[in-house]
Amino acid sequence: MIKKIKIGKHLVGNGLPPFIIAEMSGNHGGSLKRALKIVDSVAKAGAHAVKLQTYTADTITLKSNRREFVINDKKSIWYGRNLYDLYDQAHTPWEWHEEIFKRAKQNNLICFSSPFDETAVDFLEKLKVPAYKIASFEINHIPLIQKVALTGKPIIISTGMASEKEIRVAVKAARDKGAKKIILLKCTSEYPASVKDSNLVTIPHMIKKFDCPIGLSDHSEGIGAPITAIALGACMIEKHVTLDKKDGAVDSKFSIEISEFQSMVKECNNAWQALGKQIIGPSKSEIKSKKYRRSIYTIKSIKKGELISYKNIKVIRPANGSHPKYFHSLIGKKINKSIGANMPMKLIYIDRHEKKSKK
Repeated sequence: MIKKIKIGKHLVGNGLPPFIIAEMSGNHGGSLKRALKIVDSVAKAGAHAVKLQTYTADTITLKSNRREFVINDKKSIWYGRNLYDLYDQAHTPWEWHEEIFKRAKQNNLICFSSPFDETAVDFLEKLKVPAYKIASFEINHIPLIQKVALTGKPIIISTGMASEKEIRVAVKAARDKGAKKIILLKCTSEYPASVKDSNLVTIPHMIKKFDCPIGLSDHSEGIGAPITAIALGACMIEKHVTLDKKDGAVDSKFSIEISEFQSMVKECNNAWQALGKQIIGPSKSEIKSKKYRRSIYTIKSIKKGELISYKNIKVIRPANGSHPKYFHSLIGKKINKSIGANMPMKLIYIDRHEKKSKK
């Protein structure tokens, strides 16, 4: 399976710099002006891509007041909301897409989307999206995954709530329809999610288990989880972004503001660079520092023929003298020349006979 996938002009995969996606979702708050400002802002903050969600209330649910169509989790930020009304408020109008895509291009940003039904795929194909994202709640929507796979474009699949079997079924459905470029995202589908439920140690396991690049779709507060994910091998980070967490947008409470997003981009890249390669020994940049390590120096003048003692030598910085491992073995030895104080002690200063007897 392909381990390095091209999305737009960027290569994404294991061992490559992290690919950072800013998820707009419903944080436009019903304003195209705000949506475009989010695009401009995340571009300046260092995002590689901005992602939309392409649906309408009618393509994602039914207009019903039955109990199962109302969010009854008291811990949810949407508690009591009717699904149809919530999705109607949160959706990104399809007539905005083209303008948002153009603005992203002007900012050298990749723009793509999560389709939530087959009609959205047809619509997005007309906009020539470079990739698709399957949301966690749609991982069991096999017809949708098959439709996306037939486009031949990279597919990013979030795995929130999914069992290993469900992930395998989704991946197989995509591959059976010709998809070769698949990225899986570790995800916790809570809004917001608790950091302690992230279980990021699963990422290395997923890399081995599913034989494809792995990333993180994060809904937790702050930027700790994304940075940790990069350290564990994630190659892609998706994070919801808002201009102001207090603006009342439907997703703003589990999103981060632009300044925090910028910090996340920076620290994710720092984490990736810090991984480096497996090596024991000095790095190239460290070699020059070795001259400041410890070595043996005189701390008092020593005359020729005089004995070395703990009172006239010491292990100090820098490293011009003999290696500290010789310190105790030098005690009681005669020197063959006079040496001033504060001078590097060399083994060649030891009387030849003394060095032989040391053996």
